[in-house]
Amino acid sequence: MRTKLLFAGVLSAGIFAAGMAQAQNIKIGFHAPLTGFAAADGKSAVLGAQLAVEQINAKGGVNGKKLQLVIYDDQASPKNSAPIANKLISQDKVALAISGSYSGATRAAAGVFQKAKVPYIAAYAVHPSITKAGPYVFRTSFVGEVQGRAGAKLVGDILKKRRVVLITLKNDFGRSLVRGFKEKAAAYGVKIVSEYEYSIKNRQFGPIIAKVKADKPDAIYATGYFFTAGPLVRQLRAAGVKAVVIGQEGYDSQKFIKIAGKAAEGVVITTSLNRDSKRAVTLGFIKAFEKKAGYKADMVAATTHTAIYVAAAALKAAGSMDPAAIRAAIAKTTVNAATGQISFNSLGEVQKSVLVQVVRNGNWHFHSKIDDKMLLAPPTK
Repeated sequence: MRTKLLFAGVLSAGIFAAGMAQAQNIKIGFHAPLTGFAAADGKSAVLGAQLAVEQINAKGGVNGKKLQLVIYDDQASPKNSAPIANKLISQDKVALAISGSYSGATRAAAGVFQKAKVPYIAAYAVHPSITKAGPYVFRTSFVGEVQGRAGAKLVGDILKKRRVVLITLKNDFGRSLVRGFKEKAAAYGVKIVSEYEYSIKNRQFGPIIAKVKADKPDAIYATGYFFTAGPLVRQLRAAGVKAVVIGQEGYDSQKFIKIAGKAAEGVVITTSLNRDSKRAVTLGFIKAFEKKAGYKADMVAATTHTAIYVAAAALKAAGSMDPAAIRAAIAKTTVNAATGQISFNSLGEVQKSVLVQVVRNGNWHFHSKIDDKMLLAPPTK
């Protein structure tokens, strides 16, 4: 009996110690699409975030405590992300939260976190309304309109193309990018010949491509994700359309190149990750991510990795778990991250240079850099 009691005591002590260790962790909420149509991006988002947590914890954590990710699958759906946000706040009691998801899911969660006054960082969702939810919401990548304006400069000023066809994905991502492109197209001598829209479910683009051929554009500004852009570009080239294709960060994955095959060569995109960077922090991220994931780094992984480092810097500066103190610290944070030098304006938007990548010999490579501060200035209200 004494042995049993002793064992029970040791077991209880072990459980208590484990509970105490758990209590010493700083919980960071994280939601991403781990299943469904966007699962590949969700996987990269989680791996990028996990890598950052591992690196930070290996160096002692934050203020003597380890970071702990609390991860949920939102399937890129607003119907899932709002309940997840409530659960992270009320049940998990996270210090702050990060979205590794798309704009729709992020918009829905942002309002929940703002209402509860829990700091929230959107890693890469582009819709402008996200940060407008309130002062507790931030973004570590470009708002859609900013990247769209950069796309107009890329087409007209850098590539010197004049006749452009828009192929627009009918969702928050596609439409916000195109709004920015249209805003600045004329300023760079770009004439929009036609615009065609498609659904995220589309993988066959024959009718659109037939019209594009008749338009005879110099360039095609096509919004989309790697799983829509890959088939689109492959079919454009198979139909004999030779106009340069300009994409955005949604293309930014080796998976796009795999799907499009040889047709991917020469595709140019605006994004946040430079594979040919000389910056030690970017090179270190790329190497560490590829070792962890077993595949090449992409924009989604890089921006979630960046968001974790922003969170860690703010938690350290705040020195407490008070949400208001953490929010104030995020607002003042400057971080040298894998995606560049990160700091925020009064609306919680990041201002940084846009990196342009091009597919050469089956890989993404540096093309150019857009750092016009006036052009890239994010909204402040």
